[in-house]
Amino acid sequence: MDAAHIRNFSIIAHIDHGKTTLSDRLLHRTGTIATREMQDQLLDSMDLERERGITIKAHPVTMLYTAKNGEIYELNLIDTPGHVDFSYEVSRSLSACEGALLIIDAAQGVEAQTVANVHLAMKQELQIIPVINKIDLPHADVALTKTQLEDILAIPGDSAILASAKEGIGIEEILEAIVHRIPAPKPTGERSLQALGFDSYFDTYKGVVTHVRVFNGELRAGMHVKLLHSGKNVEIKEVGSFNPKPYVREKLEVGETGYITANIKSPKDVKMGDTLTDARFPSPVLPGFKEIHPMVFSGIYPINTADYEHLKMNLGKLQLNDSAFVYQAESSVALGFGFRCGFLGLLHLEIVQERLRREYEMDIIATYPSVIYRVTLTSGEVKEIDNPAFLPEANYIEKIEEPMVKTFVICPNEYIGDMMALIAEKRGAVDHTETLDSRRVMLSSRIPLNEILIDFHDRIKSLTRGFGSMDYEHDGYSISDMVKLDMLVNAEPVDAFSCIVHRDKAEGRGRALAAKLKEVIPRQQYAVAIQAAIGGKFVARETVSALRKDVTAKCYGGDITRKRKLLEKQKEGKKRMKAFGSVQIPQEAFIEVLKA
Repeated sequence: MDAAHIRNFSIIAHIDHGKTTLSDRLLHRTGTIATREMQDQLLDSMDLERERGITIKAHPVTMLYTAKNGEIYELNLIDTPGHVDFSYEVSRSLSACEGALLIIDAAQGVEAQTVANVHLAMKQELQIIPVINKIDLPHADVALTKTQLEDILAIPGDSAILASAKEGIGIEEILEAIVHRIPAPKPTGERSLQALGFDSYFDTYKGVVTHVRVFNGELRAGMHVKLLHSGKNVEIKEVGSFNPKPYVREKLEVGETGYITANIKSPKDVKMGDTLTDARFPSPVLPGFKEIHPMVFSGIYPINTADYEHLKMNLGKLQLNDSAFVYQAESSVALGFGFRCGFLGLLHLEIVQERLRREYEMDIIATYPSVIYRVTLTSGEVKEIDNPAFLPEANYIEKIEEPMVKTFVICPNEYIGDMMALIAEKRGAVDHTETLDSRRVMLSSRIPLNEILIDFHDRIKSLTRGFGSMDYEHDGYSISDMVKLDMLVNAEPVDAFSCIVHRDKAEGRGRALAAKLKEVIPRQQYAVAIQAAIGGKFVARETVSALRKDVTAKCYGGDITRKRKLLEKQKEGKKRMKAFGSVQIPQEAFIEVLKA
């Protein structure tokens, strides 16, 4: 199809604003999907996506639409994940488009990720079409949403299309707006092929299937292309598009979106955002590529040590579908052999663990998530450390830097005090507050990534009764007073429980861990000390009391010295036992503590 009749667009929105429902309606209205094949959340193919109502993997679809002027247009929808952890995927998908549908829930208004995604789209200079969705809800407030569009995002409120994806209202207007408002793709003017690989997945029969958008030239089977960032030369075996299932085409031309398969066996060879060009006459690289680096690390171990090889194989399979996930083997005294895994963020970590449990039926345990600290030694050497076991002794360390994030929290006015207290508790500082409308404010703050790992999002939701929303972006490193907290059981350090924490929080964390360990460690014949230590200084202690045998039971009557003698003898025995005894911490104890 000629480029003038092609429109590439994506849909951006905050979580749960009706993005997937709208894409279902567009597929149905353009006849891409027959009514009998129609089902809700059609593009979310994973069980997890359907259950949680979130999009994890992006899905491109090609639709043919006959406009009111009688001409046929090819509409390429590039669906994007909405969550902040996958923001690089979103930015790569947006760079394959000329326009974006911005969906806002009429009942909820503009939220944190709406703002973040609009900024991403504006950075790529896309034509934005605002759609106010869910206007059929009884508490929808269209006038306020239009005001927010103008005040917060600087988009004219009159340009918004009113719709309800669920009821099918406004779908025609949206399709016409896509045709008339979004510009047609233009060739870049280079002498040969230029295409962007914006995603990939692994197919058991075809190998790696790469999603591409052609910017210049054309792609057809039998061509030899070069991947500029990974430096690989490959021969294309098949080209095609999705509707939403893949179908083969003869070629992909300027402005078209689809997929290619080539002799690529590992997704590591295809980097997200890579440029494909003709191997004989290479064109320059398309802008905006960056390597994806994991931000959060966690150890994943099989509960049954015999499952180690099984886990290794399944992690490999999972990595084929998720190029941002990285892992390497490691071992721990307490948990045996396992893997150190890197993730883009907390949601990513949660989803990988859930997929391991569901799709591969693995019984796994994950250690406390940690981030990468930058440690400068007195010798001037800089090390990156993600595991407390590798932290050098304190006297060799000059400074420790921790990763920071810039967070944007949107909440109702009455909860601003609670939010500020929460940010202060997490060692953050509020840079500025912005009044969005008569009901809500946005707080911008800088917080250590380590602090928002576990419960920050949940706390925001519970403090604001579900009305708060947050978004974050990475914001470099900053020097911090971090220390290694060791847990000792019977004077022996247990490496599985050690962690890197801020000095101010070390005592509280040590007390909580010691109290939890006291509950789960079985009692011995002698008292067992559980201590939390920073270097040589103990900051918390709990004691598991000894089991006592009543040695004086056989003494009835007679002199008191007989009883005393037996008790002294028992005391000596316990002292000897304590000197030689070692406490075996059961597997269940580790699992309990790590859950807590």
